[in-house]
Amino acid sequence: MNYNKVEICGINTANLKVLKESEKIELFHRLKSGEKSAREKLINGNLKLVLSVIQRFSGRGENMDDLFQVGCIGLIKAIDNFNVDLNYKFSTYAVAMIIGEVRRYLRDNNPLRVSRSLRDTAYKAMQTKEALQNQLNREPTIEEIAKKMQVNKEEVVIALEAIVEPISIYEPVYSEGGDTIYVCDQIGDKNSDVSWVNVLNFKEQLKALPPREKQIIRLRFLQGKTQTEVAEEIGISQAQVSRLEKSALKRVKE
Repeated sequence: MNYNKVEICGINTANLKVLKESEKIELFHRLKSGEKSAREKLINGNLKLVLSVIQRFSGRGENMDDLFQVGCIGLIKAIDNFNVDLNYKFSTYAVAMIIGEVRRYLRDNNPLRVSRSLRDTAYKAMQTKEALQNQLNREPTIEEIAKKMQVNKEEVVIALEAIVEPISIYEPVYSEGGDTIYVCDQIGDKNSDVSWVNVLNFKEQLKALPPREKQIIRLRFLQGKTQTEVAEEIGISQAQVSRLEKSALKRVKE
């Protein structure tokens, strides 16, 4: 995506208004009382939020004007379904709805074809999930979704898995300060094909590491545990595990 682009879908993004949280709440109350113009003000006041969300999907070869329009559909759905009485931040709710709408669009345009019946089941499951989430005020379980749809939970799982968009193992999933955790950091490797000679050499290199780094490397690469599992076992955050692991590997290489 061209980050210097000022105009998208004929809209000058440099002039987009950003509403304060108090202004959003007031507009939602006005919308609830029947003032139709409040809906339009909420849409226009959150277009910058749509822009910030679709930037996450840059670099995929998609037309950003198209993604912006799809994101706006998600924003409108969020406005129409938001319950101001629950005391949630609208932006948190809207971001999830916008991302969901963009991902649905990308799935529909995915060159890897999924059968129509499977896709229909998946879309029905997502609609059921949204309805239950609004009803229960929490994330519904697969069992609850399946029960509502009157199908087996296995059917729901298979359908949803079939339309999930593949992601890179190097896609960041969390960042705190300079510590970034990638998808590959959360994957264990219990079936590594490293030869026993390499394992012995690796163990020899571990002797020079400080105790905590040695423990992290042993758990991660000799026992195949994920960073989350390591963090729980030694009592530190996953971000700290990621930082210490990178430091230890750098020492081993040196």
